[in-house]
Amino acid sequence: MTGQLWAVIIASFLASTVEFVEAFTIVLVIGVTINWRSSLAGMGLAVVALAVIVGIFGTALVKFVPIETLRLVVGILLVLFGLKWLKKAILRYAGLKALHDEEAIYEEQVAELKARGEHHQARIDPFGVATSFKSVLLEGLEVAFIVITFGAQANVAGSTSASGRGILLATVGAAAALLLVVGAGALVRAPLQRVPENMLKFVVGIMLTSFGTFWGAEGIAGEDFWWHGDLALPLLVVFYLVVAGLLILWLRPYAPKKAASTAGQMTAQPHGEVAR
Repeated sequence: MTGQLWAVIIASFLASTVEFVEAFTIVLVIGVTINWRSSLAGMGLAVVALAVIVGIFGTALVKFVPIETLRLVVGILLVLFGLKWLKKAILRYAGLKALHDEEAIYEEQVAELKARGEHHQARIDPFGVATSFKSVLLEGLEVAFIVITFGAQANVAGSTSASGRGILLATVGAAAALLLVVGAGALVRAPLQRVPENMLKFVVGIMLTSFGTFWGAEGIAGEDFWWHGDLALPLLVVFYLVVAGLLILWLRPYAPKKAASTAGQMTAQPHGEVAR
């Protein structure tokens, strides 16, 4: 496989890990508060729905959309999607936005369910199934978007031997992330607050923005636009890392003192205000 195809798998894995950690928090809340049958049933239905979405729309993109148009559209979407994540990460590390804390979110949502009068029961609960399904589906739609866009672009950018495998390879990355999160969650049965989610979102934001810039430029100017082809990708990553770092340093003096004191701890996730 080419380096670009390996990058597709890694990017899909990292981005999916972030989304699945957030979805797992809701699945855990339903499992603990109502019952695991309802929680896992909703999660299973959502996974099936997402597989259908990827299969239908991914195939349609590859078969019916011209290569140049696909590169341009995918590039623009990835840049917008990546900048959304990157903006939040920059604000968090600058101290202008609270760091994401899955344990605090877990505790808040358990309290909300108890306030609604929800309690543990043996039978499958429609509310529990629907809540778990909705959470996994909404978070999973972002995973589906990443799998489809990365996979479709890899299909047209890869070698002849790898042609048609882009969607499959991106799906492998997402599936590995799902197995990792579900496996870790099943072992600890607690919010995965130790996962460096804030750092992951920062890294994924950089990767999505870099890939989007790379493919978008190819869609406008052709495959020969970048100097030495795929070697431009690491340079774009470094460029966006430098820009993001400079923005964090520039914004940090404007942060409240309490937030600024924790902003330098890149992998820490303090309790307190819940960031979404």
